[in-house]
Amino acid sequence: MHIDGHLVTPNGIQPGVLEIQEGRITHIEAKSNVKDRYILPGFIDLHVHGGDNADAMDGAAAVARMGRFHLNHGTTTLYPTTITRPWAEIMDALKGIQHVTRHGITNGPDIPGAHLEGPFINPKRLGAQPPFAIPPTERELNDILALDTVRLTTIAPECCSDEAILTMAQHGIRMSIGHTCATCEQCQHMMRIARTKNGIISGTHLFNAMPEVQGRNPGPVGALLADDTAFMELIFDTHHVHPTSFTMVRKAASDRLMLVTDAMRATGCPDGVSSLGGQDVLVQNGMARMGTDGSGNLAGSILTLDQALKNACLHGASLTEASHMLSTTPARYMGLNDRGSLSIGMRADIVSLDEDYNLTNVWSAASL
Repeated sequence: MHIDGHLVTPNGIQPGVLEIQEGRITHIEAKSNVKDRYILPGFIDLHVHGGDNADAMDGAAAVARMGRFHLNHGTTTLYPTTITRPWAEIMDALKGIQHVTRHGITNGPDIPGAHLEGPFINPKRLGAQPPFAIPPTERELNDILALDTVRLTTIAPECCSDEAILTMAQHGIRMSIGHTCATCEQCQHMMRIARTKNGIISGTHLFNAMPEVQGRNPGPVGALLADDTAFMELIFDTHHVHPTSFTMVRKAASDRLMLVTDAMRATGCPDGVSSLGGQDVLVQNGMARMGTDGSGNLAGSILTLDQALKNACLHGASLTEASHMLSTTPARYMGLNDRGSLSIGMRADIVSLDEDYNLTNVWSAASL
């Protein structure tokens, strides 16, 4: 199989053709006479709760349904994301995700594991999370380690013991700072502890559900931006984050910035009342807010990654930069060495865009 166009590669954009065999890129050849389209690596979403009226908390069939929906928007790898609920419900959801991770999704994206967002968060910074926050104890840690499905977890550093942080780092679980009241110093302490066991750190939906950055109180945002190796995820629907804030982070740490959707069940559905974690949410004019009247907090998003790419390019990012934010950098963060760029030997997870950056085709390695 051959796919030609203007290839967005680690070395820039160049016309050429990809040769695909058994779901892998086997050869790349420069070629001047190619289709008028951009070819990029498939998108990777580290933070996605649902879509197409399906939710990661609802079991394996729902995970498959939301996966197929997001694949149609260019996401070839995703981490179904839980929400703060009683522990038994979270474990049931993780078992559903585990089933999909092991058995795959026919004509769907790859699911390497789960993102556990909550319950290890600060109850004073729930945002749209239900009020079931708890600190991680030996019981919860043993449960998730035995299941071997959680690859990434959102934590509030001030609510997690050093022992819990060390345990997660030692077992390769990425930790993302979020839903927190932590000071800059508490975040830096958590990062130092985690790195004694080679822990890899990020920030969950930067700017949201965390203290604002201030000159004398830099908080989590300051701690993450000032660190040389910490990654950051950002919901760039232009509602959760102002375009100027996006530009600030892009210019300060573009090689550590990852765009995510934080998409909820209502993504891809008509406006109206939906639900998130058992709570009513009103979706209207591109935003989701808590309550049937939409008077509460922002509640996840209805963003897809193809739209996130267009938003990034509209607000100053080059197509190459945007591709890194949606593919290369999240692959590097999660240690996915077989995807995230158009290179020989990589999975043939590929998308094409027209000249206006509209998605025109998606190829998933599993179906090639």
